[in-house]
Order: sequence, then C-alpha cells, then structure tokens
Amino acid sequence: MDYKDYTHEAIELLKQLISTPSISRDETAAADILADFIEKCGLPCQRIGNNLLVQKQLDKAKPTILLCAHIDTVKPVSSWTRDPFTPTIEGDRLYGLGSNDCGGGLVSMLQAYRILRGEGSEVRGERLAYNLVYLASCEEEVSGANGFSLALHQLPKIDVAIVGEPTGMQPAIAERGLMVIDGVAHGKSGHAARNEGVNAIYEALDDLVWLRDHQFRKKSLLLGPTKMTVTVVNSGTQHNVVPDECRFVIDVRPNEHYQNEYLFDYLKKHMKKCELTARSFRLRSSHIPVGHPLVQRCIQMGMVPFGSPTLSDQALMPFPSFKLGPGDSARSHSADEFIGISEIEKAIETYVSLLSVEC
Repeated sequence: MDYKDYTHEAIELLKQLISTPSISRDETAAADILADFIEKCGLPCQRIGNNLLVQKQLDKAKPTILLCAHIDTVKPVSSWTRDPFTPTIEGDRLYGLGSNDCGGGLVSMLQAYRILRGEGSEVRGERLAYNLVYLASCEEEVSGANGFSLALHQLPKIDVAIVGEPTGMQPAIAERGLMVIDGVAHGKSGHAARNEGVNAIYEALDDLVWLRDHQFRKKSLLLGPTKMTVTVVNSGTQHNVVPDECRFVIDVRPNEHYQNEYLFDYLKKHMKKCELTARSFRLRSSHIPVGHPLVQRCIQMGMVPFGSPTLSDQALMPFPSFKLGPGDSARSHSADEFIGISEIEKAIETYVSLLSVEC
C-alpha cells in the first residue's frame, strides 16, 4: 500500500471510532474496534484494561521508542451544531468528537507503526536502529488510574516517547504539569449586625492576595512562569451570619523547573492562615532537551519546537517524551471538532520520515 491507501484506511478506522462513544472511563467498545483492527493487521495486541499495547520482536540491545495516543474523549459540549457521534466529511475535514483530540494521532501513529515495522516484509523492521512500541491509552482526559498508569507497568524499558496530541506536527518539547490544592480558612460564626465572630473570608484574604501577587523566580523559555490561580471559593450560609469557614481551590500549573511537592511545601509555608491539601502530586511538568537526537531530527526536517500549556499522558511518563501529532490544540474540547484528512496523511509521512533510521 502507498501513503494514500494507509490514509484512507486510517480515515475509515477513525470514522468507526467517532461513531462509538468513548468518553473517559467508558472506552470498552472503542477499544474493541481498535483491537480488532490491530489483530486483522496481523499485529500482536495485548489488552491492559482498555489500553492496547503493540510490541513485536524487541531486541534488548536496541533502544526503544514508544508511540502513544489516547482512545478516550471528553463529553461533547452543548454547542455542537451536528451530531458529535456521526462522522461527516466535508471537503478535507472529518468532523466528529475525538477526531482532533486525539483520533488523528491515534490512527496516524498506528499506520506509521505498521509501515516502520515493515508490514509485508520483516526486513525493514529488523533494520531499524531501535525497537518500536505502540500504545493506545484510555482515561487520558481524566488522568485516570486505569489509563496510562495501568499500562506503564507492562511496557518494556522506554528510552523516549512521542505522544500523538494535536500540535500541528510541531514538536512540543515542554509541557506544563498540574496540581490541584484544596484550601480552607477557619473563623468563628457570629451575628453580622453585632460584628461578632471571626470572619473566615477575611482570614483567607491575606493568603489569597499573597497567592495572586506571588511570582516564582525560575521562568521557562518555553512555558513561561509557573502559574497559580484560585478557581473556586465557597463560604457563608446567609447574609446575617459571619462565616466560620471559607473553602477554595487553587489550580497550579508548574513549569519544568519546579516539582509539585516543592511547590506545595512552599505554599504551606507562606499561606499561614489556611490549611492546604494537595489532591495529587502525580501530574508533573515534562521537558526533553532540545539537543535530544529526535528533537534535532525534527528541527532538521523544518519543525519548530515549542512549549505546550495543555496536559497529556506525558505527565505520567518517567522517561523523556515530547508531543507531535496532527490537528490543532485549539480545536480540542470544542464544538464541531474536526481533523483534516490531509493532516493525517502528512502525519503518517512525517512519523515515518522522522523514525526511518536504520542500523
């Protein structure tokens, strides 16, 4: 088959996936479709929950590259003007939920894997200077425990990963992390008319103003400063009662210079009137050096590295990684999401060109 044949096949597979709702934690039916396609291609498919792992003839003497993209989608927003689960082609565009995030990368990477592994001839696959592994993950949109984290334990030793998120086929070599912190300030209830009690909102104010104004010293060339935003505040029961509790949520988006644990301890040290609890430390910022051979190869091919503000499975990867996939992040999680058919064809060709390194 030539690239147009692989592209046509990828589009037909993506249409099936769009037609099969795969909202996070409900990916079974879509995983069934993808697993069936993989097996019909004659590839070994290991199922880990709803994660699908493809690995073939690994040579322990060679480094291993992981191609990873996710099956699941977010829930469709109410402003869709078409059925999000009915794939529709108009010109070069394929519309449907998950087409851009991350269906385009999912099917493009699979087709590139087949080509690189030497489909129809094992000679090409044997000549590669590395092992190639493909993973279709689930629960990516919610960073779920049964997604990449579950599959991680079944992976071979990975030297570097390429994550198929929509980046316009430009390498995102840094990615922000995420830490969500719940905060609470305590006061003492009283009658508002008599100015009684201790107002918990006022107790929280000094800490929240400090949070608003604070800037961390280490800034990233690709991601900028670490960001902290208060996104939820709840307090009070009625107008004439001084509130005895003020609860709030902080959204922290670290750059690659800061670990989540350090940031949490730093906030606890400076926000002295509030109690803070981190929901998790697991979603870390990631960064791969611009001098990495694969990144350098991207640059030689005319691509431009950048930093990505959006979270992906990279946050859970304990090995070097970068994002490179068809589509545009601005289309993700939005109404009337689409992927360009030409974008998928270009992605397949680009992955193959990038990774065609023989011994």
